[in-house]
Amino acid sequence: MEDDFKHLVRISRKDVDGNKKIEQALTEIKGVGLSLSRSICLILGLNVEEKIGYTSDEDIAKIEAILENPQEFNVPAWMLNRRKDYSTGEDLHLIESDLNMTLRDDLNRMKKTRSYKGRRHEVGLPVRGQRTKSTFRHSSTVGVSRSRR
Repeated sequence: MEDDFKHLVRISRKDVDGNKKIEQALTEIKGVGLSLSRSICLILGLNVEEKIGYTSDEDIAKIEAILENPQEFNVPAWMLNRRKDYSTGEDLHLIESDLNMTLRDDLNRMKKTRSYKGRRHEVGLPVRGQRTKSTFRHSSTVGVSRSRR
């Protein structure tokens, strides 16, 4: 059994540590969380406690197929990370560099249209309505300074 152990497993353009359990190792891929990795294990019937270094190449190929298009394998839409895409209107699940590029494009679109969120991103202020009186201050503190005697 030790002969077919792989210390590094390549899944969807990402090297994953073979010593980790399957559900934990899949979360190393950007865009895959714990709930999606558990659902992938349930769909394929994999043992969650088994190390990913012992999985066969066929199972790795099946995992990659699920990550490419999870809707074909009945993964619920609420588990996807890009629902109602801006350009296509479809439910998508993006991983790794595709996710990074899409998020950067979204930010650039918001900045270009001069939306509220885009302007807040440009200036480096909080976007989602947090208070700024006492937080989000860089390199300065607010409060009473000690008197020096």
